[in-house]
Amino acid sequence: MRRTMLFLAAAFISTPLWAMHCPMDMAKIDEQLQSDPPADPAILTRVKALREEGEKLHNAGDHEGSIKALGEAQQLLDS
Repeated sequence: MRRTMLFLAAAFISTPLWAMHCPMDMAKIDEQLQSDPPADPAILTRVKALREEGEKLHNAGDHEGSIKALGEAQQLLDS
């Protein structure tokens, strides 16, 4: 029972941390798109779509989905 309560407390505390992570990721992607956009138009289009999807998910409260979409966009930018 104690472990369950600790797990629930940790999950409850970490949820706002996920929410605060999304805007930082979006800002980082925006900065990279401004300073060093991908040369491949297909990758640029995909990154912009993922960034937009991440923002929509964040605004809807799906922070895990947002971080996943923004992470995929970041991977495309880093490759």
